Amino acid sequence: MASRSNIDDGFVRVASFSDLSAQKKICVKVEDRNVAVFHVNDSVYALDLFCYHAGGPLVSGDIEDIDGRMCVICPWHRHQITLTEGESLYVAIDPQNPRHRERKSKGVKQRTHEVQVIGNDVYLRLSTSTNQEHIESDNYYTDLYKTFRENYVVPDYSPNSLAVPLHSRRTGKDLKKYYN
Repeated sequence: MASRSNIDDGFVRVASFSDLSAQKKICVKVEDRNVAVFHVNDSVYALDLFCYHAGGPLVSGDIEDIDGRMCVICPWHRHQITLTEGESLYVAIDPQNPRHRERKSKGVKQRTHEVQVIGNDVYLRLSTSTNQEHIESDNYYTDLYKTFRENYVVPDYSPNSLAVPLHSRRTGKDLKKYYN
C-alpha cells in the first residue's frame, strides 16, 4: 500500500527510485486502484494494472519500442499500449494492397497516471478525477466488476496473493516479484 506524503496535491509515495530502477516494473495499490509502474530509459510511467482488453496484468508484459514509442505488450493477447498516453496501437492492412501495413491508434484505452521522482522517492497521483471521460481500463474499478471479483474466481493481484491469471502461463511466484 502506498503512503501519503506532503508534496503536491494528491501525490502518494509508492516506491524508492533505487528499488524501481533495480526491478524495472512494479505493481502498487493507490487508494482502491492497482497501478503498474515502469522505469524505462530514465523515465518513469504509470498505468492501470489491468489491460483494458481482457484484464491482463500489464506489469508482466514486455516493454518494446514500437515506431519510436515505448509500449507495454499485454502478456495475454499482445495488445500494444503506449506508456505515455495509454493509446492502443495496431497494424492496419490495406485490403487493396495487403503488403502495405501501417501502425495506427485505437485511441486512449488505458488510464495513465502522473509520476514524479524527487530524490530517491517515486510519487504517483491518480488521474481518476470525475471531470475526465471514462477510459476502458476504468471498467476494472467499477462496483459491478468488484462484485464480480468477490463472487467468482478471478485472480487476486494483492501483494500476498499467489493467484495466477486464467490465460497466463506464468505462475503466482512470477507475478509476486513485481509487488513493492
